[in-house]
Amino acid sequence: MSDTSLTIRRFADLANPTRFLALSARLLPWICWLTAALFGLGLFYALTSAGDYQQGETVRIMYVHVPSAWLAMMTYMVMTLSALGTLVWRHPLADVSARAAMPIGAAFTALALVTGSLWGKPMWGAWWVWDARLTSFFILFLMYLGLIALNRALEDPTRAARLSAILILLGFINIPIIKFSVDWWNTLHQPASVLRMGGSAIDGEFLRPLLLMAGAFTCLFLALHLGAMRNEILRRRVAALRRQAARGALTAGGPA
Repeated sequence: MSDTSLTIRRFADLANPTRFLALSARLLPWICWLTAALFGLGLFYALTSAGDYQQGETVRIMYVHVPSAWLAMMTYMVMTLSALGTLVWRHPLADVSARAAMPIGAAFTALALVTGSLWGKPMWGAWWVWDARLTSFFILFLMYLGLIALNRALEDPTRAARLSAILILLGFINIPIIKFSVDWWNTLHQPASVLRMGGSAIDGEFLRPLLLMAGAFTCLFLALHLGAMRNEILRRRVAALRRQAARGALTAGGPA
């Protein structure tokens, strides 16, 4: 069997919820341990590193604010891939993945907005300004809340999955707007300084804890996402059993 065929077969195997539950049960403990280790190292370097000569001790907010902002956008990208899986490939777990990621993305976005305000007050003299980056990021938060509300409002899971997937794909246009807003418009945010052509502009004293915290937040997302997907699969199984029991009760109580 070729490597391509083997990869396709393994991907198809993951479409089986039972196999996914078994695989995720094995992976989750390792991811949780890795998350704890990265948070331990990241917080150690973040709290023991020197303060910035301009921002002082408030620069330490960066180690939470920046990773949470990255993860807020990365979560939406995961949802976008899941939406494609729902509409194009009809993958059985695609909608489960998207629905499980919604509250996680909303939490990361809220954390980025709150820590950004705490950081912005001493640096800019204001808790909030309606510049391009902040406005587009706030729109991302509203999109997450809207998608969560839509899934809770619709009782038909198939219809909810399709509408959610369409809205997720339409909303993806906001992600490049967030990313390039500092380049396209005049904002208070500085241009990209970590991932950019020519290398990072951040000194290693600050870059080391920032990358460690980014890794920790990423592992945290993986752990939360896998756990939420497991809960969503089990929730749907329980709902299906209840519908089956209800139909059985109606049939038993019907006319002879």
